[in-house]
Amino acid sequence: MPTASYSIRPIHPTDDAVVAAIIRTVMPQFGACGDGFAINDPEVDYIHHAYAAPRCAYFVVEIDGVVLGGGGIAPLAGGDVDTCELRKMYFLPALRGIGAGAALMERCLDAARGHGFTRCYLETLLGMDAAMRLYERSGFTHIPGPLGATGHHGCDSYYLLDL
Repeated sequence: MPTASYSIRPIHPTDDAVVAAIIRTVMPQFGACGDGFAINDPEVDYIHHAYAAPRCAYFVVEIDGVVLGGGGIAPLAGGDVDTCELRKMYFLPALRGIGAGAALMERCLDAARGHGFTRCYLETLLGMDAAMRLYERSGFTHIPGPLGATGHHGCDSYYLLDL
């Protein structure tokens, strides 16, 4: 396993453009670029502002001061008050396979617990195999269908975790 040193920190307003670029780079690599995918969410261009809302948190992962990925949590749209959603978790290749995903997941789930959530939901795509393995290693269970009203009807795989 590579030994690159990464750090995780809360997003800053100056990170918005680079995080948007990461999302717009990674999602098409998995065929997630049409209608019904997070790539088209208005918040992509102003992630810092969107996650400054109550009960939200977004973190970036960087190596040598360069942001290479991120992810966050927010209340599940159309869901109950106890359920959050893991959202916008995408990494450029330099972050993959070095443990950054597991570390960011832990940071996001800790933030969710700190905001009083008791469940965490996420949506993904078949074919995002490494991400799905991370979710399962983190304790998420595959569920048969979507929860809430995320608007991401392009997703085809759903997970839930009791916090």
